[in-house]
Amino acid sequence: MTASPDFSSAPRRAGVSATVTHLAVRYPDAASAAPDGVSFSVGPGEVVLILGPSGSGKSTLALSLNGLIPHAIPADISGSVLIDGRDTTQATVAELSPSVAMVFQDPDAQIVTSTVFDEVAFGPENLALPVPEVLSRAEASLRRVGLWERRDDNPDRLSGGGRQRLAIATALAMGSGLLVLDEPTANLDPQGIDDVAAALTDVVAAGERSVVLVEHNLDVMVELVTRVLVLDANGRLVADGTTDAVLRGRAAELSALGVWLPVSALAALRLRAAGYALDPLPLTAAELRAALETAAQPAAGGADTVRTDASTAVPRTSSPTPAPVTAPAPAEPIIRVRDLTVRRGRTPVLHGIDLDVRAGEFLAVVGPNGAGKTTLVQAIAGVVPPPRGRVVVDGIDPGRADVAALTARIGFVFQNPEHQFVTNSVFDELAQGLRLRGANEAEIQTRVADMLERFGLTGREASHPFLLSGGQKRRLSVGTALIAGAPVLALDEPTFGQDRARADELLGILAELNAQGTTVIVVTHDMQLVTEYATHTAVIVEGRLLAHAPTADIFADDQLLRAAGLRRPPLASALAELSMHPEISGIVRLADLPGTPSADSGRLGGTEAQRAPESTEGAAR
Repeated sequence: MTASPDFSSAPRRAGVSATVTHLAVRYPDAASAAPDGVSFSVGPGEVVLILGPSGSGKSTLALSLNGLIPHAIPADISGSVLIDGRDTTQATVAELSPSVAMVFQDPDAQIVTSTVFDEVAFGPENLALPVPEVLSRAEASLRRVGLWERRDDNPDRLSGGGRQRLAIATALAMGSGLLVLDEPTANLDPQGIDDVAAALTDVVAAGERSVVLVEHNLDVMVELVTRVLVLDANGRLVADGTTDAVLRGRAAELSALGVWLPVSALAALRLRAAGYALDPLPLTAAELRAALETAAQPAAGGADTVRTDASTAVPRTSSPTPAPVTAPAPAEPIIRVRDLTVRRGRTPVLHGIDLDVRAGEFLAVVGPNGAGKTTLVQAIAGVVPPPRGRVVVDGIDPGRADVAALTARIGFVFQNPEHQFVTNSVFDELAQGLRLRGANEAEIQTRVADMLERFGLTGREASHPFLLSGGQKRRLSVGTALIAGAPVLALDEPTFGQDRARADELLGILAELNAQGTTVIVVTHDMQLVTEYATHTAVIVEGRLLAHAPTADIFADDQLLRAAGLRRPPLASALAELSMHPEISGIVRLADLPGTPSADSGRLGGTEAQRAPESTEGAAR
């Protein structure tokens, strides 16, 4: 066998070229295409970020770049996608794999072997490469993402961030010049996000590959990006330019479109409205802090507009402001957890948890990936039957209660919406809980129509839930939990898959219900969400309750945050102990900033005008 060149030292081309021309993709039974008529190119070495509202076609566009659409996922396609001149509708996924590699939201969906090393070697082996090159590629890729010392471990032993780094390593080992990542940090804790960002930073710095990134968590990733594409709600390309031109220069426009922006950019837009001179627009916490430390005191009369750049102003928007997040008055616990231990097989997941949740709390459950957060909330909701006598919810034991009694007291929303769909239409999915409780048909029709309107699903009554876009599935899943009117709602990563405007809308509904007395429990990795909405926070680490206290107390305890592997939210990091502007020093909520419209809808400021109808991306989303 002829020895092949050393993969770790061989010269690499700086990525491949991708050319997308008038691409339109329509899934079976979808009313319209998304994306629709999109054209752009990706040059060698570029890092291209794709933004857009939920349902705009971001994931579909990503899946089209490596041929999964149409070869594995059926759809009608017009236009073309060329990878180094090869048409993706003509070349198979396998034939394209040396040129383009894909990393999905869920790394577990692409892990197929029993050791970290075998996982990374699997792709090059399937290219029938010489053994020395396979071994060299696997080692180089694992070293690149910091997993070489874990090469003999089962992937199941890695954290969420570790498994996502493993997925990136498998893509790197293919030698593909184009790396496509679809929401790689969506399910990761702060440490996992840092791990993935560090791995991608190293890849980008080496200049070896082109990168296309679909991502909502811009606070960490924005520094990697060289170019930004923006799709509107109809799947059409409305912006294509450098990071400065698009994210800095058109931030207010993008905010109105409903896409995610860095928290620091949103804060800067509001501070500009209050007269703070922040040019250019900061995009990171470090940039915002530096800009404020050199900015003069705000000019008078600056609170009437939000500037999009140094010479243009647009009217301020308006939508309801959430009440300040404060702990509710003491009340009797509506949930009592005592010495709760849950095992998965023979492995303990939770260890002796004691927790009281009082009626009217908005509780955030946070902690590292694999800490047991979801298991705790599922045990409370009876999804994972807890040992009898260990949990009481509104006077009943979930370990003994029947389905009707339990769902009348607590509604639960899974992280993956598809895990809770049980009918063949959107209407029946919403009506199911009401029918279980014996509601009459007139009441069902009225309440379902109201929920469809509330969550932007009017007109989709007859659609199969699995054929909705990712954002629509999430809203439907929340609607099924809300419609029965239970006094407790528990949600696992409720903003996952949502665009900014829809996430704001959903959180606004939860805040409104909470203000009316509903107890809300949210599992989340979004620390900014926690500070904006949660009255209390529970910190779970390695299956144990490390802390349960008012949210402000949790984030004031640096030692606790370090022990839990958590980070302060971006806004808190930017505004902590400012010397130039003590009037805003210490603010942690966007809603508390000067320049925030009196009717701001919370964390990211959505308005009714921003809630454009969604197109459908179907099951691939």
